[in-house]
Amino acid sequence: MENFKMIAKTFFGFEEILAKELYQLGAQNVEQGVRMVSFYGDKGFMYKANLALRSALKILKPIKQFKAYNEQSLYKGIQSIDWSTIFNVNQSFVVDVTVNSDHFNHSQFVALKSKDAIVDQFREAFGKRPNIDKDYPDVRINVHIQKDDCSVSLDTSGASLHHRGYRTATNIAPINEVLAAGILLLSGWDGSTHFLDPMCGSGTFLVEAAMIACNIPANINRKEFAFERWNDWDNDLFDQIEASLLKKIKEFHYDIIGYDKAPSAVIKAKDNAKNANLDEYIKVSQQNFFDTQKETEGPLHMVFNPPYGERLDIDLERFYREIGDTLKQSYPNTNAWFITGNLEALKFVGLKPSRKIKLFNGKLEARLVKYEMYEGSKRTKFQNREE
Repeated sequence: MENFKMIAKTFFGFEEILAKELYQLGAQNVEQGVRMVSFYGDKGFMYKANLALRSALKILKPIKQFKAYNEQSLYKGIQSIDWSTIFNVNQSFVVDVTVNSDHFNHSQFVALKSKDAIVDQFREAFGKRPNIDKDYPDVRINVHIQKDDCSVSLDTSGASLHHRGYRTATNIAPINEVLAAGILLLSGWDGSTHFLDPMCGSGTFLVEAAMIACNIPANINRKEFAFERWNDWDNDLFDQIEASLLKKIKEFHYDIIGYDKAPSAVIKAKDNAKNANLDEYIKVSQQNFFDTQKETEGPLHMVFNPPYGERLDIDLERFYREIGDTLKQSYPNTNAWFITGNLEALKFVGLKPSRKIKLFNGKLEARLVKYEMYEGSKRTKFQNREE
């Protein structure tokens, strides 16, 4: 099978970890961009990337690039692709558009013109046209216009890859699964210690942490990928790729613990852990983090997503001060990471972060921060190291 170019889309700040994931999977010619990483692989690798990548939102397969200055050049460029080799007149399709250009103001207009060009080509050749299906299309086409450059790709994934398939229950402000996995990878989580999410909500960090620790493919529970509806879909090859990934699953010998003070969140987190077949690794209990202390021996890896005050009515100053106090007084030998979209609130933690990484949670600019809580005082730690 021959190699072809693909593009993995991701969140801002995850480009480096996505490139690393691709290298580890065996991708070739890996190049980082902004919110994307391009790479080369064959059809089997396309299946593998969709199944295994944790920090990717979509895998696109570019099929054509051309200059688009106006409506005519866009239409002509889309028509220059022989669409009958990609899908047939009895199949459905949809066009997704991203535009950053002075020539085109509205993505909807670009989507409409692209659709017209495809439909007209089919009608001319076959006397009939394929249908549009926005929810469950057989083929999802991606049109991306950056200034004068238009690239047309096939969306190999379909629905965003954050739809892992295990999460049926969510809470008020659930964290996106790809965002959660990317944060865990950025934090250096590798399954070599105990893990705690002290404000676990519906348990997304817990499930993603268990999948990383056990090396379980991120999208193993997913119902469908777009490429399964393509004309060249190879079920046997997919089964082979899936089986080879499942052989690499490993055992995990530490605890993954989740706390939440809301009983409803605890139920949801347990349900989602069960849906992911990971409930044997994940322990969830109803507790207020501020009343807890470290229960495990040895180093602890902590990752959480505290409320930002966007959707929950809380006293932010007091809340973030209590985070700092609890970490300082009750969680020695802990690497604590959390993401917040409230940059002002970080001042109230009262601890100096050892790392600050700019990310986005939805459209909200956020910071992923790391606090290193030492066993005893920091000074003692360094004195012991020098002896």
